[in-house]
Amino acid sequence: MSETPTADECEKRPQFGTRLLKDSDDVFKHNAWDHVQWDEEQELAAQEAVAKNSSSKLNDDERERFQSDAPKFWDSFYGIHDNRFFKDRHWLFTEFPELAPLDASEQQPRSVFEIGCGVGNTILPLLQYSVEPKLKVFGCDFSARAIDILRSQPQFDEKRCQVFVMDATDEQWQVPFEENSQDIIVMIFVLSACQPKKMQQILDNCYRYLRPGGLLLFRDYGRYDLAQLRFKSGKCLEDNFYVRGDGTLVYFFTEQELRGMLTQAGLQEEQVIVDRRLQVNRGRGLKMYRVWIQAKFKKPLAAPSGS
Repeated sequence: MSETPTADECEKRPQFGTRLLKDSDDVFKHNAWDHVQWDEEQELAAQEAVAKNSSSKLNDDERERFQSDAPKFWDSFYGIHDNRFFKDRHWLFTEFPELAPLDASEQQPRSVFEIGCGVGNTILPLLQYSVEPKLKVFGCDFSARAIDILRSQPQFDEKRCQVFVMDATDEQWQVPFEENSQDIIVMIFVLSACQPKKMQQILDNCYRYLRPGGLLLFRDYGRYDLAQLRFKSGKCLEDNFYVRGDGTLVYFFTEQELRGMLTQAGLQEEQVIVDRRLQVNRGRGLKMYRVWIQAKFKKPLAAPSGS
């Protein structure tokens, strides 16, 4: 039986940002707390940890190898994990209800495109629980192995979904749809895996393929997330951009730089949330501070004057 929540369950699930820790004595009563404020000491400790682990950068040859071989490292990653990697994102429809409206009886046919779809953690629940009879879903990933795994899943529906291998950092996208055609483009923990110098180009292409009024839905790592603080020296390619032990890459964003890139692409802000979340291991008495950024940006209905 699938663990993916039904539409009713999603409607009842509280959104990120609603469980607040008001009394420090309650910290181990739940597994996670939202919007936990950092004091000056904790902020300084995070800055010092990042300064330490980024003080020594990889040389040009090493940086080029990890960046040019990124598809190979992700193929290896998915090859090791195979379909065991697949996890339902229980928060998906709660945070992004635009993906699967509960009432689509009078809705026009829609098209959703996910960049960096991996093995289907977003696409498969969408195919399974969307009530839209004419929904068309597209997905791309630069790991051929991930696309093969996705196509092999029993929930995959080739009549409603088309997935393909594509490197989103390419200047010209080879996609099976026209410009100005996508109602929603989804980017979940994918922009962080790309070279910082190519991020703006990716977002510019998102603008190009969104229909006027279409939405870009985004979630990724924030600056000083636990994953960033845990990096050891010798893993930094450039500021806030690292290579993991398995060869995959990850960047950690600030709210300001993300907003700047999306706005420069021509998109209009609908939502930007920085979620400083405290996760706890109640059994071991551990506290783990996570930082994620969630955003929704819309393509204007009319192009800016002079464009």
